[in-house]
Amino acid sequence: MTSNLIFLAEFTVIRPDPGTVFWTTLIFALFWFLMSRFAFKPIARALKERESDIQNSLDSAKKAREEMTHLQAKNEELLALAQEERAKILHEAKMAKDTIIAEAKTKAKEESHRIVVNAKTEIEHMKMAAIIDLKNQVGTLAVDIAEKILERELKNKAEHEQYVSELVKDMKLQ
Repeated sequence: MTSNLIFLAEFTVIRPDPGTVFWTTLIFALFWFLMSRFAFKPIARALKERESDIQNSLDSAKKAREEMTHLQAKNEELLALAQEERAKILHEAKMAKDTIIAEAKTKAKEESHRIVVNAKTEIEHMKMAAIIDLKNQVGTLAVDIAEKILERELKNKAEHEQYVSELVKDMKLQ
């Protein structure tokens, strides 16, 4: 046991044993070689792939953002065009409405004027017909009155025939 204690007393971390340093360096070099061969290259390759994937994703996102900005600008342009077209259509519709109303008013005035003229003409015809009818009735009445007066005046037949003859003579002369 004393030999163990002496061995432990001589060993310190500050003063390493040359054999331990040799084996540690050899194991570390072998470990480093194996790691570089089987771990570092695949890890580096995976990191490169990951880096390129991230860069591709960033490029795709940038491209998508640019396309989105372009689409948004195009949508705003289309919206402005649609609003302009809407305003134009509304203006044309208003003008068409005003034109139709003006035409309808003109036609209504013409129709009312025509109706008034026709009514005045019809009234004039009716007035003339009434006057003619009145004249006919007055004429018939005058003839009836004259007939009755003549009957009274010309009671006998001989006087009557003589009077008619005189009237016929007067008519032929004129």
